[in-house]
Amino acid sequence: MRIFRSTSDIPNFNNAVITIGAFDGVHFGHRKILERVKSLAKEIDGESVVITFEPHPRKILFPNENDFPMLQTLEEKLKVLSSLNIDNVVVLPFSVEFSQMHPREYIENLIVKYFKPKYVVIGYDHRFGLNRSGDIYFLKQYEKTHGFKVIEISKQEIDDKIISSTTIRNALLEGDVQSANSLLQNNYLITGQVVKGDGIGKTLGYPTANLKVNGKDKLIPADGVYAVLVNILDEQYEGMLYIGSRPTLKGSTRNIEVNIFNFNQDIYGYEISVELLEFLRGDMKFENLEELKTQIKKDKEKTLQYFEERKGQNPIKNIDCTVAILNYNGLDFLESYLPSISDSSVNQFDIVVIDNGSTDDSVEFVKEWYPEIKILELSRNYGFAGGYTKALKSIQTKYTALVNSDVRVEPGWLDILVDKLESNKDIGAVQPAIISMEDEEYYEYAGAAGGFLDPLYYAFCRGRIFDTIEEVNEKYHDEIPVSWVSGAAMVVRTKLFNKLGGFDDTYFAHFEEIDLSIRMQRAGYSLMCLPESRVYHLGGGTLDYMSIQKLYLNFRNSLKTIIKNTSGFKLIFLLPLRLILDGVAGIKMLLEEQGFEKLKAVVKAHFSTYYHFFSILKRGRKEKVLINENRVNYPGKVLTKPYSIVWKYYILSKKKFSDL
Repeated sequence: MRIFRSTSDIPNFNNAVITIGAFDGVHFGHRKILERVKSLAKEIDGESVVITFEPHPRKILFPNENDFPMLQTLEEKLKVLSSLNIDNVVVLPFSVEFSQMHPREYIENLIVKYFKPKYVVIGYDHRFGLNRSGDIYFLKQYEKTHGFKVIEISKQEIDDKIISSTTIRNALLEGDVQSANSLLQNNYLITGQVVKGDGIGKTLGYPTANLKVNGKDKLIPADGVYAVLVNILDEQYEGMLYIGSRPTLKGSTRNIEVNIFNFNQDIYGYEISVELLEFLRGDMKFENLEELKTQIKKDKEKTLQYFEERKGQNPIKNIDCTVAILNYNGLDFLESYLPSISDSSVNQFDIVVIDNGSTDDSVEFVKEWYPEIKILELSRNYGFAGGYTKALKSIQTKYTALVNSDVRVEPGWLDILVDKLESNKDIGAVQPAIISMEDEEYYEYAGAAGGFLDPLYYAFCRGRIFDTIEEVNEKYHDEIPVSWVSGAAMVVRTKLFNKLGGFDDTYFAHFEEIDLSIRMQRAGYSLMCLPESRVYHLGGGTLDYMSIQKLYLNFRNSLKTIIKNTSGFKLIFLLPLRLILDGVAGIKMLLEEQGFEKLKAVVKAHFSTYYHFFSILKRGRKEKVLINENRVNYPGKVLTKPYSIVWKYYILSKKKFSDL
């Protein structure tokens, strides 16, 4: 994360997505805004920029206000923003002169002049400029003239936990650390330098590190004893913290001192940070040092008990996987199938709904009924390929499960697939068996029990060849290497997906998972189908299998895949063969319903491909560079069957995979 501390230091940002605010505490509401900033920056290949102020504006605007402590020092705030993967933070000095800036000047001479943003993301109640007279409506007046768009984070999004910095301050001042930590989504942090004390703790058998807190305005929670974690350099220790004036010793000043468990090093002068976990008791006055020593012993026993119980509270492991569901106007699907997703694993995992610019109420539905599910809102419909490619740049987990919105999953389906990836680092992606939701006796068109390719890149499945779909049977229950994994439900290595360029967004939809699967194999990774894991796909729910548009996309995208992933003599050989076979298929379609429209779709697919031949070739060369940069085995060989599936199916009448 880059940090700039004046306007003179600000560089020319690339497609800046900015937000502005004090962000004291960087709490739950702030994070809603920051998540949107990051996702928009990823979407447009830009940079996330947080503009904040030092000192806090309230300190300048209300200089006589003494009861407004800060939840964070500036350095603590910057540390949290860095942990959230913000690209840039600009810390602007806040002064009386700055506060007198007219809203128009604020926009033209600050926001536009220095940042030239593509998006400005602000909360519903954001105010700026002289007398806080500027608001979102004022800002929107500049959208067209200065080429940016204002994104408002609604009251519902920010306040769904009734959160504010004031709420957190009050909780801490009452000793309610757990509530404060929940709203902060972090443990409350106190940072400071270890200074010499009077040695009373050591005399009592409980040596303490006395802390001189950074920042005179830093909020210090209620007096008492706390269970804490202590961070010293790169190590973390358990401990108990005392805050108070030491009434037993007739002290008059407030002390902050921490007893660090299993630690005896000299750290005078070191800067350490203390994370508050639990309030154990309030400050107390004792008759003598012996009574104090007895109480400290009880405090330590209680603290150790707390840590022991804390270790047993979370036996469930996190499988480091996100289930990502792409949605476009899919309210009905989300209502029907989203409930099953929560049973994907007995372990903890993330769920994100990626919204592709929906115009229905699907986003509002998820926010209201599934507030625990993260929503990643894209500004428009990028299609299946573009939507996932842009969204996965924002996903940090090791694995991502790509699941269609019209899919219902079996409990535990995810564990089987993730376990396979964990056991073999050379597997790039895996898929479950995909069963028809309408008739569970049969496989489903989009993936069945594993996808394959013939030498001409015609795609078929174990359990589905062209339009012939087989019944679910034991013949196909074994796990096998496959040529491609289904976009209806697949689990990929997130970093690998991104490093290889994700799906080709020019495909829009269909065949993009096959293209990616081929690139993974060229990089030396294998692909697997594990039928022990099962999901149920509505099929054609998001785009009817019989639609002319789907037919066009399938033919066009399969041709693009050939051009990008083959070269030289092989390409010269394959394209004419595909032209002939696709022509025969198109003529055959004339005998079917909408036959002429289908033939037109096939012809259009070929013309579009040849017209864009060199741009497709150029894309293929770029992808080849990514493949070579991320190769694990050489040579990477694409798994294809050694026969023409067209010949087997149409000439030899081999309609079942088991007959091939």
